[in-house]
Amino acid sequence: MGVYLNPGNREFYQAVRSKIYVDKTMLISHTNSVVDTEQKYISVSRPRRFGKSIAVNMLAAYYGRGCDSRELFSGFKIAKSPIFEEHLNKYNVIRINMRNALTRGKSVEGMIAILEKMIAMELKKECQGVEFSEIDFMSYLEDAFTQTGISFVFIIDEWDCVFRVFPKDTNAQTRYLDYLRFLLKDQSYVALAYMTGILPIKKYGEHSALNMFTEIAITNPMEYAEFTGFTEQEVAALSEQYGVSLDETKRWYDGYDVLGIPIYNPRSVVMVMLSGIFDSYWTQTETYEALKIYIQMGYDGLRDRVARLIAGESILIDIESFQNDMTTFSGADDVLALLIHLGYLTYDFSKKTCRIPNNEVRQEFVRCIKDEEYPRMIEAIRSSAELLQLTFSMDEEEVARRVETIHEENSSILRYHDETSLAYAVELAYYAAQETYALYREMPAGKGFADLVYVPDRACRTPALVIELKWDHNVKTALDQIRKQNYVSCLQHYQGEILLVGISYDKDTRKGGKKHFCKIEKVVKR
Repeated sequence: MGVYLNPGNREFYQAVRSKIYVDKTMLISHTNSVVDTEQKYISVSRPRRFGKSIAVNMLAAYYGRGCDSRELFSGFKIAKSPIFEEHLNKYNVIRINMRNALTRGKSVEGMIAILEKMIAMELKKECQGVEFSEIDFMSYLEDAFTQTGISFVFIIDEWDCVFRVFPKDTNAQTRYLDYLRFLLKDQSYVALAYMTGILPIKKYGEHSALNMFTEIAITNPMEYAEFTGFTEQEVAALSEQYGVSLDETKRWYDGYDVLGIPIYNPRSVVMVMLSGIFDSYWTQTETYEALKIYIQMGYDGLRDRVARLIAGESILIDIESFQNDMTTFSGADDVLALLIHLGYLTYDFSKKTCRIPNNEVRQEFVRCIKDEEYPRMIEAIRSSAELLQLTFSMDEEEVARRVETIHEENSSILRYHDETSLAYAVELAYYAAQETYALYREMPAGKGFADLVYVPDRACRTPALVIELKWDHNVKTALDQIRKQNYVSCLQHYQGEILLVGISYDKDTRKGGKKHFCKIEKVVKR
């Protein structure tokens, strides 16, 4: 057993013995299906603390010859696979954490030199009957394979570290990509190559031609979607086991849309299950300064897009021009694409839109806004708690006035004259509700869809809100629609007070001398 060659199963053993381990072993079924095929090159990119390293340790434990992992996997799903035994501990695994290696080597050349020296030394110890020609590092791999018949599985964690540590050093990046291509592409000794990182493979002229890899990105994870994070079923089971509110967990940590599958942030879910305290756990792994740098860049339209995202909007984005690095930006879309890969935004592949996924991340966006750049939005957020109390007291005049002020002051951001703009203005106005409420947009209800539904946490004694919005219509029609379409029926498991809130915007100020109107009615659901 070596450091790089056949490192054993200790790291995965520690993971499964932890207080919380969610069984993701069926990932192995997918990798087994591509061993020794044209699809044997897999590059997985997803945000930090989304389970990449655990997957790496799991694959090393399964494929590596330095241990017997049959018992370790016996209680998990993969053990029931008909080809479980076929690949179990049958390969020479080379596992590399590129960030650690780069830290030791201090440069790309130093990193490569250390890796080649250490792996060659471990190969000599592992394959004592092999005659090594020692021409170069690749000859060690070729000799070991041809003389033993045992092929290699390469598992590379943090493959993209060079682009993050040396973001502007194109010579180092080119050298690194050339090395990976020479090491892995069209080499008969490779049975499987599995790389993980935050960024997809760099688009860099001819060096984008690590084209043998299948890209499993957060924007399109294909059949690997369920392995991107924790699924709703997995989180529901944990919530029941640890007695933690599933609704609150959903509000804080759900929201990542992965090909239509709701995905939760794994680190944050584990932390809240163990502590019982809802907080921003994932963002503690990165300073908010990193997010701040990107959202305050001066690209045309970026400021307005960030404001719209904070207000709750999903916005169209073109991710195709993104160069898969942290410095090459041609416009606002590229900056937002990077934020998707970093986990600060989620991407809807079918609609080609992005949005802030949940309360945990939304708090970081708000922290990063400078008052002098977003003063009106900050003021709207600060006053939203007062608006919520005014709604509870059914002060229709003041609620209408507050919504009108927020709508007008953020009109350049929210595209003033349409109902969609009004919806985002209302969401911004009720920002404080997201502390204790789950928000549902266009919620199926009765004979239609309720515009906005706020459902309080079970521990709260505040009423639920069903809000209907109208543009250029009498506000009374909003309440009539809530009643006639039976929108209250969407609150199937809720009992207690419900406020039916109608808000309308009329661009003709001659009608009553104002633009915004509000009507509030209280009902009780038993």
